[in-house]
Amino acid sequence: MWVAVIGGRLQGLEAAYLAKKAGMHVLLIDKNEDIPALKIADNFICMDAGSKEKLVSVIKNVDLIFPALENGRVLHSLAATAEFLKIPFAFDLKAYQISASKRRSDLLFADIGIPAPGYFPDCAFPLIAKPSEASGSEGVVCLGNESDLKKFRHSLKDKVSEWVIQEYLEGPSYSIEVLGYRGHYLPIQVTDLEMDALYDCKRVLAPSGLSTSLRKKFAEIAVKIAAEISLNGIMDVEVILHNDQLKVLEIDARLPSQTPTAVYHSSGVNMLELMAEAFINGRLPEPEEITEKKFAIFEHISISPGRLEISGEHVVASAGPLDHLEEFFGADEALTNYRSGRDNWMATLIIIGANREEAFIKRSGVIRQICSKHSIDTYLDPIPPDRGFRSMEGAGS
Repeated sequence: MWVAVIGGRLQGLEAAYLAKKAGMHVLLIDKNEDIPALKIADNFICMDAGSKEKLVSVIKNVDLIFPALENGRVLHSLAATAEFLKIPFAFDLKAYQISASKRRSDLLFADIGIPAPGYFPDCAFPLIAKPSEASGSEGVVCLGNESDLKKFRHSLKDKVSEWVIQEYLEGPSYSIEVLGYRGHYLPIQVTDLEMDALYDCKRVLAPSGLSTSLRKKFAEIAVKIAAEISLNGIMDVEVILHNDQLKVLEIDARLPSQTPTAVYHSSGVNMLELMAEAFINGRLPEPEEITEKKFAIFEHISISPGRLEISGEHVVASAGPLDHLEEFFGADEALTNYRSGRDNWMATLIIIGANREEAFIKRSGVIRQICSKHSIDTYLDPIPPDRGFRSMEGAGS
C-alpha cells in the first residue's frame, strides 16, 4: 500500500513513521527539502502540493492521501484533488476548521457543557494568552498581573481580538486521540504530557498515570466532542487536571505529533493504520479495551558543548532531515540529526520498558551514556517558568 503524506514537518514525521511501522510505502511531498521526515519516506517529491495540476500526475496511483500540514489553501486543494482522483482523503476539513480556532472551539465546549478554562475578565490572575488561530503552544504567553496584561495588550495594538486570554490552571496535562468515521467513534489511549519553559511538549508518557475513572471520563469527553462535530478523521483532545476536574484546553482535528508514537509503543495501536482501514475499507474497527503492554517514554533532547537539555518539540522542527536509528546510546529508537564528532545536535528518544520504573531506569542509563560520551556536565530539564527548574538529580527520574 502506498500513502501520500503531504507535508514533512512534525505531523509528516509522525505520519511517515507510523506508516512505515504499519508496513506501508510512503510518498512524501513538501515544497522544502530541509524537513524532518525526508529520510523516513520511501520517495520524496519537492513541490507545492497546492498545485492541483502538478499533483494529479504525482499521486494518481497512491491508495491514500494523508495531509500533514495546516495550510488552509493547500488542504482545500488537496481535498479537491482527492475527489477528482477518487482517492480516499484521510482528513476532515469541517472539523479542522472548528479546531483551528481556539475561540470557535471554546464556544463549542460551552455549548455542550464541556469544562474549560474561564475567559478574562471573569477569572483571576495569572492568565494565559494564546493566538486563537495558532497551533498547540505556539505564541503562548503567561501574564502574572494587571501590569503584564496592560503591556501585552499595548504590544498587540489592534490585534487583541485575535488572541484568547484565559485563566492559568495549575495541574498535570493529558492527551487522548479519538477516531471518527460515519457516526462511529473510537477513543484511543490517554497519555501524560510534560512541558518545557515555552509551554511546548518535551515529553510524552504512556500509559498515563491518570486514574482509571478519570481516563474513562476523559474518553467520554473526547467522544462527546467528536460526535458533536460529526468527526470523520482523527482528533486529539488536551486537558489539564485542575482541582480534580478535567478541563479541556484545546482540540486539534488532525494527526497530532508525539502522542501517537508513544501510544504505538505502549499499546501496539497504530492510529495511521486504523485511519487507513476506515478510509479505504469504509469502517472503523469495533471498539475494544486497549491493552497497555509496555511503558513508553518519548522525549526530545538538545545537545550543545557541555550541555544536555530536555527540549520542547520546536527543536525537531528546526533540525533538518532526521535519521531513524535503533539502539541509540541505549534508547530503543531515536529520530536524530546526530553525527559522530558533531557538537550541536538533537534527538527524539523512544525508550520502552515493561513498566514505568524499568523505563525510567533505562532512560537514566541513556542520559548517562550520552553525557559521558560527549563530556557533558550540565543537564537541564526546564518546566514552565512559574514552576522553576529540575536539578541534575532529576536526570534519572
